[in-house]
Amino acid sequence: MQRFIPSALVVAMSLGLAACNKQAPQGEHVSINKNPYPSTYQPYESAKLLIKNATVLTGTGERLDNADVLILDGKISQVGENLSHDTARVIDAKGKWVTPGIIDVHSHLGAYPSPSVESHQDGNEMTSPNTAYVWVEHSVWPQDPGFNTARAGGITSLQILPGSANLFGGRGVTLKNVPAHTMQAMKFPEAPYGLKMACGENPKRVYGSRKISPSTRMGNMAGYRSAWAEATEYKRAWEKYDADHKLGLAVDAPERDIKLDTLRGVLDGEIMIHNHCYKAEEMAMMIDLSNEFGYHAGTFHHGIEAYKIADLLADNGSCAALWPDWWGFKMEAYDMVQENIAIVDAVKNSCAIVHSDSDTTIQRLNQEAAKVMYRANENGFDIKEEHAIRWITQNAAKSLGVDDKVGSIEAGKQADVVIWNQNPFSVYAKAEKVFIDGAKVYDRSDEKYQAKSDFMLGQQ
Repeated sequence: MQRFIPSALVVAMSLGLAACNKQAPQGEHVSINKNPYPSTYQPYESAKLLIKNATVLTGTGERLDNADVLILDGKISQVGENLSHDTARVIDAKGKWVTPGIIDVHSHLGAYPSPSVESHQDGNEMTSPNTAYVWVEHSVWPQDPGFNTARAGGITSLQILPGSANLFGGRGVTLKNVPAHTMQAMKFPEAPYGLKMACGENPKRVYGSRKISPSTRMGNMAGYRSAWAEATEYKRAWEKYDADHKLGLAVDAPERDIKLDTLRGVLDGEIMIHNHCYKAEEMAMMIDLSNEFGYHAGTFHHGIEAYKIADLLADNGSCAALWPDWWGFKMEAYDMVQENIAIVDAVKNSCAIVHSDSDTTIQRLNQEAAKVMYRANENGFDIKEEHAIRWITQNAAKSLGVDDKVGSIEAGKQADVVIWNQNPFSVYAKAEKVFIDGAKVYDRSDEKYQAKSDFMLGQQ
């Protein structure tokens, strides 16, 4: 089986450690820099701002009518009625709605940018079943005009994921949706990395067609298990090295492996799993897999059959990032119901999310959520706006590990906020003003706040 046997490297590491010389002088401790490409994001200049008289959906399940939101120093300061502040600039939002900034947990902007030409296709490293060594942030083109059009739709944060050809596709990255010339200037500070894994048809088709493993679903599982077994050995070798060095022993550090660094990050709880996985039985197996090797199965994306195992997902603490009405384009995406998200959402401790995986629907993620609410209510659910907004705000933030920072309008949270011209679940809704960390980054009525990428300058 290609690339999934425990490597000679790991065996050599173990032998090297076993052969340490307690009498030799101890060398300098070797440690791995876990953040070699740090965020350089700096919030734009923010103003003291008081949004008055709006209908506020807080993202926590509350709807506040005729309410105010006070933003100071880039953070939500207060939410309530009849707020005042001596020096804050006032926006009268009577008749308008205010929500947290919208978050898309599944995007390929920048890695599959527009224009969609071959030289820009940098999102899918289809050269090995396990490419956990690639980081999609190294493919992100910040000049992709899609970032600007997404911002006009209220998107303030988004996770960029690599594609789904491989069992392990590589690291994803979470960005603040601000105009910038470098990826690092968009990188969401302190957001954990994600690891993209893929179930089902994609990896077995891509590699089976090359007559290498995996070519079946059992081959997929064997590939995952072999990789996690190797990562477990790698983690153990580094932990033993750290412990022995701390005891003063003269030990050699294990040899560095970029791929295993990422898998070890998952085992250490530092990197979150994001599974491309459609079918119920495969999602269940991925949960079993995570239990076998001691990590959390994270979020399931595209789970067409999530409704069949809604209890299992909630019990495992897994989010499900789903489409409202996109299915049937391949066999594993066949068995869909349009109440899928609502059924997942109805279970206690669930975490239902509406995602896009599209450079166009990301511009209308509010209306994608509206489709779910409409279809579910038509079939007996009772879902209101103040609940449905969580699918694209608070739950999405939880999936990305940033729910302590964004995803709701609460005192102390980063002021990522959208003012809508009306009910955001209306087909006529438009984002009028978008704020990130309290700074206005989009204004539908002011061209100064309608950023154009360098690529678009001078184009008709």
